[in-house]
Amino acid sequence: MISRPLALGAIAVSLSAATLARTDDFASAVDAVMARMHGAMMSGKTGDPDRDFAAMMIPHHQGAIDMATLELRFGKDERLRRLAQGIIIEQRQEIAVMQGILDADQALPTRNQPLSNRHPRPGAQQ
Repeated sequence: MISRPLALGAIAVSLSAATLARTDDFASAVDAVMARMHGAMMSGKTGDPDRDFAAMMIPHHQGAIDMATLELRFGKDERLRRLAQGIIIEQRQEIAVMQGILDADQALPTRNQPLSNRHPRPGAQQ
């Protein structure tokens, strides 16, 4: 089942692609990206810090991808264009990780519960 924040985020991503395709002005496009990103980041919180963090960071990262796409479309500086390409790749990978965590059937580990690939924190109950 998809949560409301994730559904809104998916809508924002599809709207952003359509908007970017129609925009011929960098400033207008960036304003639209920022408005969508901030709206999606603030749409619904669960009270679970881990889930809320991931749910807010996904649209934040998508905003970075959209801005990097605008740099590739409008920018001329090759250094920034290369940086934008890297941002697109890295942020997509991080979105996939966060989405995978949100989609996982099992609960996220609690603060004192070690992750399977880490040692327990000193003082944490085992």
